[in-house]
Amino acid sequence: MPRMGRVVVPRYPHHVVQRGHNRQAVFVEVRDYLRYLETLKEFKDEFGVKVYAYCLMTNHVHLLLAPDDATGIGKLMKRLAARQTRRHNRMEGRTGTLWEGRYKSSVVQTDSYLLACCRYIELNPVRAQMVSDPASYRWSSCGARLGRNAPGVLTWDPCFSALGDSDEIRRARYWNFLHDSIPEDEWKLIREAVQRGQLTGTSRFSEEIAAITGRRIVRRGRGRPPKQAAGENKSVTF
Repeated sequence: MPRMGRVVVPRYPHHVVQRGHNRQAVFVEVRDYLRYLETLKEFKDEFGVKVYAYCLMTNHVHLLLAPDDATGIGKLMKRLAARQTRRHNRMEGRTGTLWEGRYKSSVVQTDSYLLACCRYIELNPVRAQMVSDPASYRWSSCGARLGRNAPGVLTWDPCFSALGDSDEIRRARYWNFLHDSIPEDEWKLIREAVQRGQLTGTSRFSEEIAAITGRRIVRRGRGRPPKQAAGENKSVTF
């Protein structure tokens, strides 16, 4: 069965995940992380992509990206992967791939899930029991969002900017949001949406994206989709 193409919608946020090949480590030394962030900063503007959040884990990355056009994310991810792979191969005297061949992505509904997706991304090191304070993890956007680090590659997303009229208010409210009790269905929706290439949003958001793209994206569970009767209209499922 042919692989479905990604859904990319210009100017909407996209949650992107890319893992190391066979879940191998892609960041080993400090300079591996620094090099990745340098590349992200260097090419995000060239390819017209805003970076709303990020977290670099040992064997995978989470990014929240908003492209100006439909090609920007693909070009940026290709450049990030290629540069990191060349460096690893040169340092280790090896050949071959470093990353999985295909990154995963999900278009995110801004008003309902953008801040929730930032929180999901920035709490990764806490869930992995690497740190207890998400802002202390050096390789995520959380420290910059809370004013502990320079913004670096980040553009403040509209939902974060709307949290208050000053940096102090925005940081305090986001800190509270980070430490709020998080509904399990929120985690599940964000996780499954990016893993399956579905939408991170409500049914109303599905209608909105269908109107823009001409593709109706149906959320599905695990397992095979049911067979359709002859003559039935087909929707795109992921």
